[in-house]
Amino acid sequence: CGACWAGIDFIERPYCAVTGVPFPYEAGEGAVSAAAIAYPPSYARARAAMRYSDGAARLVHRFKYSDRMEAAPAFARWLARIGSDILAEADIVAPVPLHKRRLFSRRFNQSAELSRALARDSGLSYAPELLTRVRATRPQVGLSGDQRRRNVAGAFRLGPGAEALVRDRHIVLIDDVMTTGATAEACAKVLVHAGAAEVTVLCLARVVPAGGASI
Repeated sequence: CGACWAGIDFIERPYCAVTGVPFPYEAGEGAVSAAAIAYPPSYARARAAMRYSDGAARLVHRFKYSDRMEAAPAFARWLARIGSDILAEADIVAPVPLHKRRLFSRRFNQSAELSRALARDSGLSYAPELLTRVRATRPQVGLSGDQRRRNVAGAFRLGPGAEALVRDRHIVLIDDVMTTGATAEACAKVLVHAGAAEVTVLCLARVVPAGGASI
């Protein structure tokens, strides 16, 4: 609706070429933030459709917790727009997995639904079981960056028989929200270690530090 649309703050250039975090001013084509230089992530690039604000949170929460599945095709088109260059080079689209207990209680994986719609629209292979979450982690909400990294350390593994799918492939990971990037980093590490040529991340919304990324 119009009210929800007005509350969305889409992320546009300029942003860090690696993390996708917006810069407060034009920094030049291919500029990389200080954080990405100091702590290079395992993924090659990350992009998000919108800033995680009150308006974005309402949309994500309705999709995630209120079974508003009709939003998935529209959200997938947002991901396709911000990740068009990434998808043009990609082989496989895969979701960040939920633990089986979380999946049972929630009934669906919102990242898998986004991945399914995006793969269908882009003509890419959809691999919902490329990764598996082998350890039930506590919710990340309210945790610091270090706590988030420790929380997801060792939580992900390749799915059964996924080795052949991963090797030498460009894999696009899909998630709904990126906060510190700890979950995406943990997943990307597994895929890179298994021989992926490149791992990139597309997410619906991400938390942007006050002032944006620093150079």
